[in-house]
Amino acid sequence: MSAFSTLFRRELALAWGRGGGPLLAIGFYAGAVTLLPLSANIDPAHLAAVSVGLSWVCLALASLLSLERLFERDFEDGGLDLLALGPLPLEVTCLVKALAQWLTAGAPLAVAAPVAAIALGAPAAVAPLLFAAAALGGLAFSCLGGTGAALALASRRGGLLIAVIVLPLLVPPVIFGGAAVDAFVAGLPWAPGFAFLAAYAAGALALTPFAMAGACRNAQS
Repeated sequence: MSAFSTLFRRELALAWGRGGGPLLAIGFYAGAVTLLPLSANIDPAHLAAVSVGLSWVCLALASLLSLERLFERDFEDGGLDLLALGPLPLEVTCLVKALAQWLTAGAPLAVAAPVAAIALGAPAAVAPLLFAAAALGGLAFSCLGGTGAALALASRRGGLLIAVIVLPLLVPPVIFGGAAVDAFVAGLPWAPGFAFLAAYAAGALALTPFAMAGACRNAQS
């Protein structure tokens, strides 16, 4: 447990050092949420109707910003080789990296998501559900994004490759989360959509560490 906590503190420190922690993601999120309605010139009534979906799309895009350096720095300076030889399995190491990424970017974005949706016209009563859904979605985004970052190791234009790999995988949580929140706003049963989102996040949390570790081993060989 000492090795786990030491690694977790290290990854949190590196996540903050890779670009100011959540500042870049929140700045992009705020800019996207602000500029998209202005560029489309949407009527306020129509904007309120699409506010939840718009906030989810921006949330998924903001989650991609700091993924490129998730494994790249350790890969370049040999730290990944040392981590692979350490006391923790490489799968656990990859999971810790994804969790640190979620805490420094995904969790702050989950806090910002209700604020953005309400600013776009969503009712204030939706804030608790949107926060919970965005937190679960952000966890899935971090795990799936970590898989894309590991697959893009040692490749040119890794950021573009990560986006190509990860964006299709982010569609289900955007659909499930947006559907759950829209159903809540409409007074319809929202629990099924939230349950699908939770199941997707749990599946990503359970399976992606093995994919990340396999991709890292492939890049090291």
